[in-house]
Amino acid sequence: MNSSAHRAAVVGLVVTAALVVAAVLVPPLFDWQVWPRVHLDDGTFAPLHGYPQVKLGIGTLPAVLLAFAALRWADPLARRLPWRRLLLVAYAAGLVWLLALALVDGPDGLSRVLGNPTEYLETARSVDDVPGLLQEYVSRIPYDAPAGNWPVHIAGHPPGMVLFFVLLVKVGLGGDLAAGVVVTVIAATLPLAVMTTVRALGAEDAARAAAPYLVLSPSAVFLAVSADAVMAVAVAWGMCCLALACRAGAGRGWPWAVLTGLLLGYVVMMSYGLPLTGVLALAVLWLGRGWWVLPVAAASALAVVLTFAAGGFAWWDAYPVLVERYWDGIAHQRPGAYWTWGNLAALAISAGPLVGAGLGATWAARRDRADRADRVIVVLVAAAIVMVALADASQMSRAEVERIWLPFIPWLTLGCALLPDRWRRPGLALQLVTALLVQHLLYTSW
Repeated sequence: MNSSAHRAAVVGLVVTAALVVAAVLVPPLFDWQVWPRVHLDDGTFAPLHGYPQVKLGIGTLPAVLLAFAALRWADPLARRLPWRRLLLVAYAAGLVWLLALALVDGPDGLSRVLGNPTEYLETARSVDDVPGLLQEYVSRIPYDAPAGNWPVHIAGHPPGMVLFFVLLVKVGLGGDLAAGVVVTVIAATLPLAVMTTVRALGAEDAARAAAPYLVLSPSAVFLAVSADAVMAVAVAWGMCCLALACRAGAGRGWPWAVLTGLLLGYVVMMSYGLPLTGVLALAVLWLGRGWWVLPVAAASALAVVLTFAAGGFAWWDAYPVLVERYWDGIAHQRPGAYWTWGNLAALAISAGPLVGAGLGATWAARRDRADRADRVIVVLVAAAIVMVALADASQMSRAEVERIWLPFIPWLTLGCALLPDRWRRPGLALQLVTALLVQHLLYTSW
């Protein structure tokens, strides 16, 4: 098994590297215009939404020191610490990693993205009537909306995310920097939710093995500055509650089941693409043998969706309008012949190339039904692959997708838990170097 996992991991890593290299080199080598003309003057290059910019900053030294410390201690600590202490250490290390990478750009690294007028925060500051917001939401999605159209991120998502930022504004955390810190503090809980989900499904050893890769993922470059990090966290804690409900059983697990539905119902109100996480929820239910949870969670999720509809925003009315706006915009200038696979290259950069090796190891372990930990990882990773494939096939996310993949990346990263022992330290080093290079060599727009 170890040799087959090694071979499969090598193949996965090579394929991932080749995909990234092709995505970077094909457009300039073949003079293939894959970006709309509006982006060409700012030096944007595929497959990321950003441009080359070599830099150092106040976060450089902490990030490098943490990377060296992780290579020495991350794996031993993940395997030996008591569970609650491991979660505490994982949160602290993850928060430092997120902050250090963001602060390579100085304080602007935490505030620049959320302060962009196309993002949620500026609109949230202007909201003083939430019922009014919901009632006019759909009518302001089209480009030619009589009352003026929403900025791109508001129009492109249901109102759940902007309402999150409205709440931050109301409690005095609506400044660009303050909101950036809040998002980062929340984002640092993402590995904890995924690890706890895996443990609740009976695979604590696998959760511990995956911990260093979840905590120190290159996706931290985008998590610390993107509202999509909040979506990723909501998904992960929803799955965690679902796994805990399955483990507790019908007698004691119903509060977890209700909370699952409330979280995942609100997730649907955050992004039109996140109903795809239903695939992951079904995987968790199957692994946890808790099908009794489904009607309870579905009912509470439906209550959230219907509450929004009663307030004036019906998801099923909004989505067709959003599709029309999407294709009326610059999406039609982005060739699907490139972005269908270029999107996956952006995913590989954001998740880190080791995820490809992890997928290879997962493939090698797919027939091992005797090991509970392996089975849990294989099923969760398979669910993540299905979600990514469906999202990519929809053609509703052509380019600028580094942030869009954030809710799916940790579940793909779980495959790294199945890598042979000889891969663990070099693999973690590869992930750390990827994160440092992306942050220090690129201006990332997300």
